[in-house]
Amino acid sequence: MDAIDPAWCPAWSIDWQRGFHLTLAHVRAGGALPVQAGEVIVQGEDLGAWTRAQRTGWDRLTPVQHWLLNSVLGLEPANEAELQPTRRTQADRWAVNLAAARQFHAREGHLVVPRKHVEMIATGEDDGLEEAVKLGAFLDNTRRRASKLAEQRRADLDALGMRW
Repeated sequence: MDAIDPAWCPAWSIDWQRGFHLTLAHVRAGGALPVQAGEVIVQGEDLGAWTRAQRTGWDRLTPVQHWLLNSVLGLEPANEAELQPTRRTQADRWAVNLAAARQFHAREGHLVVPRKHVEMIATGEDDGLEEAVKLGAFLDNTRRRASKLAEQRRADLDALGMRW
């Protein structure tokens, strides 16, 4: 196995090893090490989300994984500020979901969204990053809670042709 992949370890998950090798290949091909989710997607894998997960979950990794991440990829553990969860208010979450619904409607001309659809929207910063929004699940859950929805929120979705 060393001839095929010297970094392979049966104790590590396949997902971890796939993330490591895709990130390594991306960096060796001249790409910058992704640090934010949605920054680089390779073969359906979000390399930014993977590197962030390694940095924030550093304590759960083995010493060999630490060595591979640090010496081969140049990753360091997350600092205290990065480990603090960023909580969004309900209004913030609504605004992000509504922006995703508006983007979908502008592109497709309707709001008939499959339950598993994920819409990628800009994060709002000028960094070119996108955020994955589970739009289908949001709309399905909103339909189920329509009677509890604020009038303005219902009007916002009605303007997009929401199917209640």
